[in-house]
Amino acid sequence: MPTPAAGGAGVRRGRAPGTAQQGSRLQPTPCARCCRYCAQAGAGLPAPSPPLSGCRDRAHGQGRAAPWPCTARRSTASPTRAIIASFSENGIPTKKARNAEYENLFNMVVEVPRWTNAKMEIATKEPLNPIKQDVKDGKLRYVANIFPHKGYIWNYGALPQTWEDPHQKDKGTDCCGDNDPIDVCEIGSKIFSRGEVIHVKILGILALIDEGETDWKLIAINVNDPEASKIHDIDDVKKYKPGYLEATLDWFRHYKVPEGKPENKFAFNGEFKNKAFALEVIKSTHECWKALLMKKCDRGTINCTNVQIRDSPFRCTEEEARSLVELVPTSLHKESNEEEQVWHFLDK
Repeated sequence: MPTPAAGGAGVRRGRAPGTAQQGSRLQPTPCARCCRYCAQAGAGLPAPSPPLSGCRDRAHGQGRAAPWPCTARRSTASPTRAIIASFSENGIPTKKARNAEYENLFNMVVEVPRWTNAKMEIATKEPLNPIKQDVKDGKLRYVANIFPHKGYIWNYGALPQTWEDPHQKDKGTDCCGDNDPIDVCEIGSKIFSRGEVIHVKILGILALIDEGETDWKLIAINVNDPEASKIHDIDDVKKYKPGYLEATLDWFRHYKVPEGKPENKFAFNGEFKNKAFALEVIKSTHECWKALLMKKCDRGTINCTNVQIRDSPFRCTEEEARSLVELVPTSLHKESNEEEQVWHFLDK
């Protein structure tokens, strides 16, 4: 049994009924091997060109969200923003969105479907940034079930074309970024598949302080969700989904406790900031991303290989990108994970 660290809550373990699952290391699908359009679906980079001919994945184009559907014109001026705009010669938008509602639409890459446990994330250190399961000490990582929750309690993912700069201190949190794309908690009713790219409407944001680093958590909803038409800001979440924000705060506070770590802390006393605040954070992290792709800051170990950003020194050709995808192993590795079937009961 894990021993709680100082400051952490006590942990009791019990089996969660009906939660047995097979853990698996994500590997490229047949489509990923032959079609760069699908291979980059989980990458924190702009969209590749339309699907290559000869794609062998029957699921292609059948219910799978198109990667970066409204940003395929190679613009670096709007971070994943699904706007309706005209474009100048160099691909930069020359006309603003039709209305304020379009200004709040973004593309989200789904890394972890709701109620699953495998800790999947965009692998920023690898070429083309695929989605992979995190590994620690040679073992695949899973998030613990903390009663009454099962796995992640939202569709969890990230906004591509954003970066929380680990060398830049945030004025609001007084901490530097966590070196990753900005995270998104999608609170709609549908469970999405890993690697899907969906249009979301931003509602608010939470400032998690994770081991001394700023780790923003956007709250968003799928624009096609039945309740999306009435949820526009963080106060609407409180009204139409009572208890969800409180559960979210509790989840982030305690999810590392079963590992023997202390409770997480938050900036702003754990207050969820509104949509306007969230949009400013997105804008700031997008500017950091642009500096990263243009080699104007220290990128550390991040692999910035891309096929779309014209002036980026890290840009590669389509042929080079295809070669990188084809080098990835295609065998599946499955293993049983007992931790996914266990509930942890915390002494609060």
